[in-house]
Amino acid sequence: MKIEKIINNNLVRSINDKGQHVILMGCGIGFQKKVGSQVDESKITQIYTLQDKSSKLEELLTRVPEEHIKTANEVINYIKSSLGKKLNDNIYITLTDHISFAVERFKKGIVVKNALLWEIRRFYNHEYLIAKEALQIIKRRLNVELPEDEAGFIALHIVNASMNSVDLGITTEMTKVIDRILSIVKYHFKVDIDEYSLHYERFLTHLKFFVQRVFTDAEIDEPDKGFLLVLKEQYRNEYLCTLYERI
Repeated sequence: MKIEKIINNNLVRSINDKGQHVILMGCGIGFQKKVGSQVDESKITQIYTLQDKSSKLEELLTRVPEEHIKTANEVINYIKSSLGKKLNDNIYITLTDHISFAVERFKKGIVVKNALLWEIRRFYNHEYLIAKEALQIIKRRLNVELPEDEAGFIALHIVNASMNSVDLGITTEMTKVIDRILSIVKYHFKVDIDEYSLHYERFLTHLKFFVQRVFTDAEIDEPDKGFLLVLKEQYRNEYLCTLYERI
C-alpha cells in the first residue's frame, strides 16, 4: 500500500488491495514519509475501512488523544471476541468518541446519570456485562474509574452496532418500548414476571426481534391467517393484551 495522505506521525490514509480507502494507525507510520511512498506494514497496529465515513473518522482520529483511541480499540476488540459476531464498523467512530468524551467529562467532575441503566441491565445483560469489563480496560489503560452509568451507555453502543444501526437514539427508544410492553403484560395479567426463568428469556428474545423489526421497517412473511384465527379464538385474553394501543 502507498500513502495517500499523511494525517500525523501515527496516522496515514491509503488504499488497500480491494480499492477501499483505509486509515492506518501505527507508531511512527507517517514520520518523515511522503505522499506516494510505500507504507511500512510492519508498523500497522490498526486498519480502519470505513469507506463512506473516512472524513468523519479522520477528523475524530486527529482530534482524540492517541491513548484514548488505543483504549477504544482494545475495548472494541474485546467486545467483538466476547460477542462472537460481526459489528457495524461505525462503532469505531461512535464508541471511540463516546469513551474519549466520557473520560474528559469525568476528569472535569461532570457525571451524567443513565436514566435507562436498570432497563439496560435487564434487557441487554450480556452486553452490559461486556461493558462492565470495558470499564476495567479503561481504568487499567487511562487510570480513570468511570461510574456504572457509563457501562449502560457502552452497552447501548454494543447493541446498536450488533443491529447494524447508525442511530443510537433508535436503540434507546427500542429499550423504552420493550419496557413498556413488559409493563402492559404485567398490568393486563396482574402478575409478577420471573425474570430469571427460561420463559422470560425466550419472551424477551422475541420482544427484541419484534421491536427491532418495527423500528427498522424490516419486512416479514405474510402471516398465516388461519393460524392467526386459531390464536384469537383459543388465546383470547392474550390476544386482547396485544391490542393495547398506548405502547
